[in-house]
Amino acid sequence: MALTKPIQKKPKKTKLRRVSDWLHLWLGIASGLVVFMLGVTGCIFAFQKEITELIHKKEIYVEVPSNLKTLPLSTLTANAEKALGGKKKVSFISTYKVPDRAWEFGTYKAGNPKAFWYFDSIDYYDLVLVNPYTGKVTLVADHKYEFFAVIKMLHWSFLINHPIGQQIVGWSTFIFVFLLISGMIMWWPKNLKKSNFDKSFKIKWKAKFKRINYDMHNVLGFYVMIICLMLALTGMVFAFQWFQATVYVVASRSITPPKNVTGKSDSTKAILANPFDIAFFTAQKEFKNADRIGMSPASGTGDGVIYATGYRGDETYWNFDALQFDQYTGKLLSRRNQSEKNAGEVVVAMNYDIHVGAVLGLPGKIMAFFASFIAASLPITGFIIWWGKKKKKKNPAIAEN
Repeated sequence: MALTKPIQKKPKKTKLRRVSDWLHLWLGIASGLVVFMLGVTGCIFAFQKEITELIHKKEIYVEVPSNLKTLPLSTLTANAEKALGGKKKVSFISTYKVPDRAWEFGTYKAGNPKAFWYFDSIDYYDLVLVNPYTGKVTLVADHKYEFFAVIKMLHWSFLINHPIGQQIVGWSTFIFVFLLISGMIMWWPKNLKKSNFDKSFKIKWKAKFKRINYDMHNVLGFYVMIICLMLALTGMVFAFQWFQATVYVVASRSITPPKNVTGKSDSTKAILANPFDIAFFTAQKEFKNADRIGMSPASGTGDGVIYATGYRGDETYWNFDALQFDQYTGKLLSRRNQSEKNAGEVVVAMNYDIHVGAVLGLPGKIMAFFASFIAASLPITGFIIWWGKKKKKKNPAIAEN
Protein backbone atom coordinates (compact mmCIF):
# COMPACT_ATOMS: atom_id res chain seq x y z
CA MET A 1 0.00 0.00 0.00
CA ALA A 2 1.40 3.38 -1.02
CA LEU A 3 1.86 5.89 1.71
CA THR A 4 0.07 9.16 1.25
CA LYS A 5 0.89 12.42 2.88
CA PRO A 6 -1.82 13.82 5.12
CA ILE A 7 -3.61 16.82 3.66
CA GLN A 8 -2.44 19.94 5.44
CA LYS A 9 -5.16 22.43 6.15
CA LYS A 10 -4.35 26.07 5.65
CA PRO A 11 -4.44 27.99 8.92
CA LYS A 12 -7.57 30.04 9.31
CA LYS A 13 -7.21 33.78 8.81
CA THR A 14 -8.04 36.13 11.63
CA LYS A 15 -11.19 38.22 11.37
CA LEU A 16 -9.08 41.35 10.89
CA ARG A 17 -7.18 39.70 8.04
CA ARG A 18 -10.41 38.55 6.38
CA VAL A 19 -11.83 42.08 6.57
CA SER A 20 -8.56 43.51 5.20
CA ASP A 21 -8.57 41.04 2.29
CA TRP A 22 -12.24 41.78 1.52
CA LEU A 23 -11.64 45.53 1.52
CA HIS A 24 -8.51 45.10 -0.62
CA LEU A 25 -10.58 43.25 -3.22
CA TRP A 26 -13.65 45.46 -3.45
CA LEU A 27 -11.97 48.83 -2.92
CA GLY A 28 -9.46 47.79 -5.57
CA ILE A 29 -12.26 47.01 -8.01
CA ALA A 30 -14.07 50.27 -7.16
CA SER A 31 -11.01 52.49 -7.65
CA GLY A 32 -9.21 50.43 -10.30
CA LEU A 33 -10.11 52.51 -13.34
CA VAL A 34 -9.08 55.78 -11.66
CA VAL A 35 -5.79 54.30 -10.40
CA PHE A 36 -5.10 52.95 -13.89
CA MET A 37 -5.65 56.39 -15.45
CA LEU A 38 -3.52 58.13 -12.83
CA GLY A 39 -0.71 55.65 -13.41
CA VAL A 40 -0.81 55.99 -17.20
CA THR A 41 -0.94 59.81 -17.17
CA GLY A 42 1.79 59.90 -14.51
CA CYS A 43 4.00 57.75 -16.76
CA ILE A 44 3.46 60.01 -19.75
CA PHE A 45 4.07 63.21 -17.78
CA ALA A 46 7.28 61.99 -16.09
CA PHE A 47 9.53 62.98 -19.01
CA GLN A 48 7.50 65.90 -20.36
CA LYS A 49 10.47 68.27 -20.09
CA GLU A 50 12.85 65.99 -21.99
CA ILE A 51 10.30 65.11 -24.67
CA THR A 52 9.24 68.74 -25.17
CA GLU A 53 12.87 69.87 -25.48
CA LEU A 54 13.51 67.13 -28.03
CA ILE A 55 10.45 68.00 -30.16
CA HIS A 56 11.03 71.78 -30.02
CA LYS A 57 14.83 71.74 -29.90
CA LYS A 58 15.19 74.39 -32.62
CA GLU A 59 12.73 76.73 -30.91
CA ILE A 60 13.96 76.26 -27.33
CA TYR A 61 17.71 76.49 -27.94
CA VAL A 62 19.17 79.60 -29.59
CA GLU A 63 22.53 80.51 -31.06
CA VAL A 64 24.75 82.18 -28.48
CA PRO A 65 26.45 85.39 -29.73
CA SER A 66 29.93 86.46 -28.68
CA ASN A 67 28.34 89.38 -26.85
CA LEU A 68 26.02 87.89 -24.23
CA LYS A 69 24.12 91.14 -23.67
CA THR A 70 20.37 90.53 -23.79
CA LEU A 71 17.75 93.02 -24.94
CA PRO A 72 15.72 94.86 -22.27
CA LEU A 73 13.03 92.65 -20.77
CA SER A 74 10.37 95.23 -21.68
CA THR A 75 11.39 94.99 -25.34
CA LEU A 76 11.24 91.17 -25.30
CA THR A 77 7.85 91.34 -23.58
CA ALA A 78 6.55 93.73 -26.23
CA ASN A 79 7.75 91.35 -28.97
CA ALA A 80 5.95 88.44 -27.30
CA GLU A 81 2.72 90.44 -26.96
CA LYS A 82 2.96 91.49 -30.60
CA ALA A 83 3.29 87.83 -31.62
CA LEU A 84 0.10 87.15 -29.67
CA GLY A 85 -1.81 89.72 -31.72
CA GLY A 86 -1.30 92.75 -29.49
CA LYS A 87 -4.43 92.13 -27.39
CA LYS A 88 -3.02 89.79 -24.74
CA LYS A 89 -0.74 90.95 -21.93
CA VAL A 90 2.16 88.80 -20.72
CA SER A 91 1.51 87.72 -17.13
CA PHE A 92 4.58 85.60 -16.34
CA ILE A 93 8.13 85.29 -17.67
CA SER A 94 10.87 82.70 -17.20
CA THR A 95 14.48 83.68 -17.92
CA TYR A 96 17.42 81.28 -17.80
CA LYS A 97 20.99 81.51 -16.61
CA VAL A 98 22.21 79.10 -19.30
CA PRO A 99 22.98 81.27 -22.34
CA ASP A 100 21.49 79.05 -25.07
CA ARG A 101 17.89 78.97 -23.82
CA ALA A 102 15.06 81.02 -25.28
CA TRP A 103 13.09 82.91 -22.66
CA GLU A 104 9.46 82.04 -22.00
CA PHE A 105 6.64 84.59 -21.97
CA GLY A 106 3.22 83.36 -20.91
CA THR A 107 -0.24 84.87 -20.89
CA TYR A 108 -3.27 83.50 -19.12
CA LYS A 109 -6.90 84.48 -18.70
CA ALA A 110 -9.45 82.46 -16.77
CA GLY A 111 -12.74 81.55 -18.39
CA ASN A 112 -16.00 80.64 -16.70
CA PRO A 113 -15.12 79.74 -13.07
CA LYS A 114 -18.32 77.65 -12.81
CA ALA A 115 -17.59 75.66 -15.96
CA PHE A 116 -17.70 71.90 -15.50
CA TRP A 117 -14.89 71.08 -17.95
CA TYR A 118 -11.29 72.25 -17.89
CA PHE A 119 -11.33 73.70 -21.42
CA ASP A 120 -14.28 75.96 -20.61
CA SER A 121 -12.60 77.26 -17.44
CA ILE A 122 -9.77 78.89 -19.45
CA ASP A 123 -10.26 81.72 -21.93
CA TYR A 124 -6.68 81.50 -23.18
CA TYR A 125 -3.31 80.21 -22.04
CA ASP A 126 -0.47 80.91 -24.49
CA LEU A 127 3.28 80.53 -24.35
CA VAL A 128 5.80 82.46 -26.48
CA LEU A 129 9.51 81.68 -26.77
CA VAL A 130 11.78 84.61 -27.59
CA ASN A 131 15.50 84.79 -28.40
CA PRO A 132 16.81 87.10 -25.62
CA TYR A 133 19.67 88.42 -27.80
CA THR A 134 17.80 89.23 -31.01
CA GLY A 135 14.21 89.54 -29.80
CA LYS A 136 13.08 87.06 -32.47
CA VAL A 137 10.03 84.97 -31.57
CA THR A 138 10.87 81.28 -32.05
CA LEU A 139 7.57 79.70 -31.00
CA VAL A 140 3.96 80.64 -30.23
CA ALA A 141 2.02 77.80 -28.60
CA ASP A 142 -1.55 77.44 -27.41
CA HIS A 143 -0.76 75.89 -24.04
CA LYS A 144 -4.43 75.34 -23.27
CA TYR A 145 -4.48 72.44 -25.74
CA GLU A 146 -0.80 71.46 -25.47
CA PHE A 147 -0.43 67.68 -25.13
CA PHE A 148 1.29 67.58 -21.75
CA ALA A 149 -0.97 70.31 -20.34
CA VAL A 150 -3.98 68.13 -21.19
CA ILE A 151 -2.25 65.04 -19.71
CA LYS A 152 -1.54 67.02 -16.53
CA MET A 153 -5.18 68.06 -16.17
CA LEU A 154 -6.33 64.49 -16.86
CA HIS A 155 -4.07 63.42 -14.01
CA TRP A 156 -5.22 66.33 -11.84
CA SER A 157 -8.99 66.04 -12.18
CA PHE A 158 -9.96 64.03 -15.28
CA LEU A 159 -10.34 67.37 -17.12
CA ILE A 160 -13.16 68.29 -14.72
CA ASN A 161 -13.10 71.87 -13.44
CA HIS A 162 -15.80 71.19 -10.84
CA PRO A 163 -14.46 70.22 -7.35
CA ILE A 164 -15.90 66.75 -7.86
CA GLY A 165 -13.02 66.01 -10.26
CA GLN A 166 -10.34 66.39 -7.61
CA GLN A 167 -12.52 64.61 -5.06
CA ILE A 168 -12.71 61.55 -7.34
CA VAL A 169 -8.94 61.59 -7.83
CA GLY A 170 -8.23 62.38 -4.18
CA TRP A 171 -10.38 59.66 -2.63
CA SER A 172 -9.24 57.09 -5.19
CA THR A 173 -5.67 57.96 -4.21
CA PHE A 174 -6.61 57.62 -0.54
CA ILE A 175 -7.99 54.14 -1.30
CA PHE A 176 -4.80 53.33 -3.21
CA VAL A 177 -2.76 54.09 -0.07
CA PHE A 178 -4.89 51.57 1.84
CA LEU A 179 -4.49 49.03 -0.97
CA LEU A 180 -0.71 49.37 -0.83
CA ILE A 181 -0.66 48.77 2.93
CA SER A 182 -3.19 45.91 2.89
CA GLY A 183 -1.40 44.41 -0.10
CA MET A 184 1.84 44.41 1.86
CA ILE A 185 0.07 42.58 4.71
CA MET A 186 -1.28 39.97 2.28
CA TRP A 187 2.12 39.57 0.59
CA TRP A 188 4.25 39.37 3.75
CA PRO A 189 5.90 35.89 3.90
CA LYS A 190 5.49 33.93 7.14
CA ASN A 191 9.13 32.88 7.02
CA LEU A 192 12.07 33.58 4.76
CA LYS A 193 12.98 30.06 3.70
CA LYS A 194 14.40 29.85 0.19
CA SER A 195 11.12 28.57 -1.25
CA ASN A 196 9.14 31.42 0.30
CA PHE A 197 11.85 33.90 -0.62
CA ASP A 198 11.64 32.95 -4.29
CA LYS A 199 7.84 33.12 -4.26
CA SER A 200 7.81 36.53 -2.60
CA PHE A 201 10.69 38.32 -4.29
CA LYS A 202 11.00 36.74 -7.74
CA ILE A 203 8.73 36.39 -10.76
CA LYS A 204 8.55 32.82 -12.06
CA TRP A 205 8.75 33.68 -15.76
CA LYS A 206 8.69 30.03 -16.90
CA ALA A 207 5.39 29.35 -15.16
CA LYS A 208 1.94 29.58 -16.71
CA PHE A 209 0.25 32.93 -17.32
CA LYS A 210 -1.84 32.69 -14.17
CA ARG A 211 1.26 32.39 -11.97
CA ILE A 212 3.18 35.09 -13.85
CA ASN A 213 0.24 37.46 -13.47
CA TYR A 214 0.04 36.66 -9.74
CA ASP A 215 3.76 37.32 -9.29
CA MET A 216 3.61 40.56 -11.27
CA HIS A 217 0.85 41.84 -8.99
CA ASN A 218 2.57 40.87 -5.75
CA VAL A 219 6.28 41.06 -6.45
CA LEU A 220 6.29 44.23 -8.55
CA GLY A 221 3.83 45.83 -6.14
CA PHE A 222 6.25 45.16 -3.30
CA TYR A 223 9.26 46.64 -5.09
CA VAL A 224 7.55 49.95 -5.89
CA MET A 225 5.49 50.24 -2.71
CA ILE A 226 7.54 52.99 -1.05
CA ILE A 227 7.74 55.08 -4.23
CA CYS A 228 4.02 54.60 -4.90
CA LEU A 229 3.24 55.66 -1.33
CA MET A 230 5.23 58.85 -1.86
CA LEU A 231 3.44 59.55 -5.14
CA ALA A 232 0.05 58.87 -3.57
CA LEU A 233 0.61 60.95 -0.43
CA THR A 234 1.96 63.92 -2.40
CA GLY A 235 -1.04 63.57 -4.71
CA MET A 236 -3.34 63.83 -1.70
CA VAL A 237 -1.66 67.10 -0.72
CA PHE A 238 -2.94 68.54 -4.02
CA ALA A 239 -6.40 67.01 -3.69
CA PHE A 240 -7.27 67.88 -0.11
CA GLN A 241 -6.75 71.19 1.67
CA TRP A 242 -7.14 69.44 5.02
CA PHE A 243 -4.35 67.00 4.17
CA GLN A 244 -2.04 69.81 3.01
CA ALA A 245 -2.78 71.68 6.25
CA THR A 246 -2.00 68.52 8.23
CA VAL A 247 1.34 68.09 6.44
CA TYR A 248 2.18 71.74 7.13
CA VAL A 249 1.30 71.47 10.84
CA VAL A 250 3.24 68.23 11.32
CA ALA A 251 6.33 69.54 9.50
CA SER A 252 6.34 73.01 11.06
CA ARG A 253 5.07 71.82 14.45
CA SER A 254 2.88 74.88 14.50
CA ILE A 255 -0.72 75.75 13.61
CA THR A 256 0.31 79.29 12.65
CA PRO A 257 -0.03 79.79 8.86
CA PRO A 258 3.07 80.91 6.93
CA LYS A 259 3.82 84.61 6.49
CA ASN A 260 2.46 86.21 3.35
CA VAL A 261 3.55 89.83 3.26
CA THR A 262 2.61 91.81 0.14
CA GLY A 263 4.13 95.22 -0.54
CA LYS A 264 2.32 98.17 -2.08
CA SER A 265 3.36 100.35 -4.98
CA ASP A 266 3.19 104.14 -4.64
CA SER A 267 1.36 105.61 -7.63
CA THR A 268 2.39 109.16 -6.69
CA LYS A 269 5.97 108.43 -7.64
CA ALA A 270 7.02 107.72 -11.19
CA ILE A 271 10.23 107.78 -13.22
CA LEU A 272 11.05 108.17 -16.92
CA ALA A 273 12.94 104.87 -17.13
CA ASN A 274 11.05 101.59 -17.48
CA PRO A 275 10.38 100.26 -13.93
CA PHE A 276 10.06 96.68 -15.16
CA ASP A 277 13.56 96.74 -16.65
CA ILE A 278 14.93 98.25 -13.45
CA ALA A 279 13.26 95.54 -11.38
CA PHE A 280 14.69 92.79 -13.59
CA PHE A 281 18.17 94.33 -13.52
CA THR A 282 18.02 94.40 -9.71
CA ALA A 283 16.70 90.83 -9.60
CA GLN A 284 19.64 89.64 -11.69
CA LYS A 285 22.05 91.21 -9.20
CA GLU A 286 20.15 89.86 -6.19
CA PHE A 287 19.82 86.36 -7.64
CA LYS A 288 23.42 85.70 -8.67
CA ASN A 289 23.16 82.01 -7.75
CA ALA A 290 19.75 81.42 -9.34
CA ASP A 291 19.41 79.09 -12.33
CA ARG A 292 16.12 80.69 -13.41
CA ILE A 293 14.43 83.98 -12.69
CA GLY A 294 10.68 84.30 -12.93
CA MET A 295 9.14 87.74 -13.42
CA SER A 296 5.47 88.72 -13.08
CA PRO A 297 4.40 92.26 -14.07
CA ALA A 298 2.07 94.07 -11.68
CA SER A 299 -1.58 93.63 -12.57
CA GLY A 300 -3.53 96.86 -13.05
CA THR A 301 -2.55 100.42 -12.16
CA GLY A 302 -3.29 100.31 -8.41
CA ASP A 303 -0.83 99.42 -5.67
CA GLY A 304 0.09 96.00 -7.08
CA VAL A 305 3.76 95.02 -7.21
CA ILE A 306 6.19 93.38 -9.61
CA TYR A 307 7.19 89.91 -8.44
CA ALA A 308 10.57 88.28 -9.06
CA THR A 309 11.45 84.71 -8.10
CA GLY A 310 14.94 83.23 -8.17
CA TYR A 311 14.90 79.43 -8.52
CA ARG A 312 17.82 77.15 -7.71
CA GLY A 313 17.75 74.12 -9.97
CA ASP A 314 17.06 73.59 -13.66
CA GLU A 315 13.43 72.54 -13.25
CA THR A 316 12.50 72.31 -9.57
CA TYR A 317 10.29 74.88 -7.88
CA TRP A 318 10.74 74.43 -4.13
CA ASN A 319 14.06 76.22 -3.54
CA PHE A 320 13.62 79.91 -4.28
CA ASP A 321 13.94 83.46 -2.97
CA ALA A 322 11.29 86.08 -3.73
CA LEU A 323 11.45 89.84 -4.35
CA GLN A 324 8.77 92.52 -4.66
CA PHE A 325 9.20 95.80 -6.54
CA ASP A 326 7.27 99.04 -6.88
CA GLN A 327 5.61 98.97 -10.31
CA TYR A 328 6.08 102.73 -10.81
CA THR A 329 9.73 103.11 -9.85
CA GLY A 330 11.21 99.59 -9.89
CA LYS A 331 12.31 100.11 -6.28
CA LEU A 332 12.97 96.95 -4.27
CA LEU A 333 10.30 96.73 -1.56
CA SER A 334 10.99 93.40 0.11
CA ARG A 335 12.90 90.14 -0.06
CA ARG A 336 12.12 86.75 1.44
CA ASN A 337 14.79 84.08 1.29
CA GLN A 338 14.46 80.33 1.28
CA SER A 339 16.31 80.20 4.60
CA GLU A 340 13.54 82.22 6.27
CA LYS A 341 10.85 79.62 5.57
CA ASN A 342 9.80 77.13 8.21
CA ALA A 343 9.88 73.37 7.68
CA GLY A 344 6.16 73.26 6.85
CA GLU A 345 6.54 75.78 4.03
CA VAL A 346 9.54 73.90 2.62
CA VAL A 347 7.81 70.49 2.68
CA VAL A 348 4.62 71.82 1.05
CA ALA A 349 6.69 73.68 -1.57
CA MET A 350 8.61 70.47 -2.34
CA ASN A 351 5.40 68.53 -2.89
CA TYR A 352 5.20 69.02 -6.68
CA ASP A 353 8.89 68.25 -7.23
CA ILE A 354 8.58 65.06 -5.14
CA HIS A 355 5.38 64.03 -6.93
CA VAL A 356 6.96 64.19 -10.40
CA GLY A 357 10.34 62.86 -9.23
CA ALA A 358 12.21 66.03 -10.25
CA VAL A 359 13.51 66.53 -6.70
CA LEU A 360 16.07 63.75 -7.42
CA GLY A 361 16.75 64.81 -10.99
CA LEU A 362 16.70 62.25 -13.81
CA PRO A 363 17.01 59.20 -11.47
CA GLY A 364 13.96 60.45 -9.56
CA LYS A 365 11.93 60.82 -12.74
CA ILE A 366 12.94 57.32 -13.88
CA MET A 367 11.75 55.93 -10.54
CA ALA A 368 8.49 57.90 -10.79
CA PHE A 369 7.98 56.59 -14.33
CA PHE A 370 8.39 52.91 -13.46
CA ALA A 371 6.40 53.24 -10.22
CA SER A 372 3.54 54.88 -12.14
CA PHE A 373 3.73 52.20 -14.83
CA ILE A 374 3.53 49.39 -12.28
CA ALA A 375 0.80 51.23 -10.34
CA ALA A 376 -1.25 51.34 -13.55
CA SER A 377 -0.76 47.57 -13.99
CA LEU A 378 -1.88 46.63 -10.46
CA PRO A 379 -5.65 47.06 -11.06
CA ILE A 380 -5.34 44.93 -14.22
CA THR A 381 -3.33 42.09 -12.68
CA GLY A 382 -5.46 42.24 -9.53
CA PHE A 383 -8.67 41.97 -11.56
CA ILE A 384 -7.28 38.98 -13.47
CA ILE A 385 -6.45 37.24 -10.16
CA TRP A 386 -9.98 37.87 -8.85
CA TRP A 387 -11.61 36.78 -12.10
CA GLY A 388 -9.58 33.56 -12.14
CA LYS A 389 -10.65 32.70 -8.58
CA LYS A 390 -14.25 33.49 -9.45
CA LYS A 391 -14.19 31.12 -12.44
CA LYS A 392 -12.51 28.45 -10.33
CA LYS A 393 -15.32 28.57 -7.78
CA LYS A 394 -17.96 28.31 -10.51
CA ASN A 395 -16.16 25.38 -12.22
CA PRO A 396 -14.54 23.24 -9.46
CA ALA A 397 -12.10 20.66 -10.76
CA ILE A 398 -13.32 17.07 -10.82
CA ALA A 399 -11.19 14.88 -8.56
CA GLU A 400 -9.36 12.04 -10.27
CA ASN A 401 -10.23 8.45 -9.30
